[in-house]
Amino acid sequence: MSYYEPLVYIVPPEEEGFILKTVLQKRLMVSRKLLSRIKLTEQGITVNGVRQYINIKVKAGDRVEIRMEEETSEDILPQDLPLHILHEDEHLLILAKEAGVIVHPTHGHYVNTIANAVVYHWQQAGITCRFRPVHRLDQETSGVLAIAKTPYVHQQISEQMIQHQVKKEYLAFVWGRFTDTKGTINEPIDRDPEQPHVRIVTPEGYSAVTHYEVVEQYSQAALVRIWLETGRTHQIRVHMRHLGHPLIGDKMYTLPEFESSPDAAEAGERLTRQALHAFKLGFVHPGTREWTEFNAPLPADLAALQAWLQ
Repeated sequence: MSYYEPLVYIVPPEEEGFILKTVLQKRLMVSRKLLSRIKLTEQGITVNGVRQYINIKVKAGDRVEIRMEEETSEDILPQDLPLHILHEDEHLLILAKEAGVIVHPTHGHYVNTIANAVVYHWQQAGITCRFRPVHRLDQETSGVLAIAKTPYVHQQISEQMIQHQVKKEYLAFVWGRFTDTKGTINEPIDRDPEQPHVRIVTPEGYSAVTHYEVVEQYSQAALVRIWLETGRTHQIRVHMRHLGHPLIGDKMYTLPEFESSPDAAEAGERLTRQALHAFKLGFVHPGTREWTEFNAPLPADLAALQAWLQ
């Protein structure tokens, strides 16, 4: 049985006598689910190199280690596809995703995804990992994408997301002129009962909060910086439409007054997707325990759109 490199914690003097389970959950922040999983393996939990039960008391200076079994994504076909890697270490792979690429294989899309490319990349590098994206980006949205290499890292960042501690910032090119250059949209979102694949603002929906600030105002459009408190499906696209400023190129959530305009027709010739880019992702790195931010530059199609709008 092969394991990833262990996570290590040295018990300080003030924690002598703590129960090992407390150390694992409160200091290493191991979830109950993951703890149940690793304690069943031979080298999952050790103290000073010896396998231990989680109800023992620890002593000052004890070296607590947890190990997770190596995993692979055997159901994902490796493919030699281009990857724009922003950062990679033993815990995480951070990519700049291109627009038009699906993150994970789905029914009818088994190849040409980010997952296929990542599995191939790891295979060539001799890295044994299961493909675990820690968040989602729509197929036509470009930008920063984080992939966890172990269950622990995935759990750590997922927990930060639940606690609204992850910073996700987007750049969007939207139609119209703004009266207020910054604001917050706090409107619940749910499926459209007549079109289940479409989301709408509805009082019966799930809480959704979007903050925005105008970066550049053009004659009939604007570049807007957006950051989220929640992560509902299509949240930015739905909220900006609700505000009266749909994303340029967004055919699903456009408005009639923009859909039929000459500018929209010309923009449609220049851009084949909604003008949304996830340019920044920040969180506490599970390995270093330090705040870390990753940025993806504006892709060529949106840079060209910006130049045209200017």
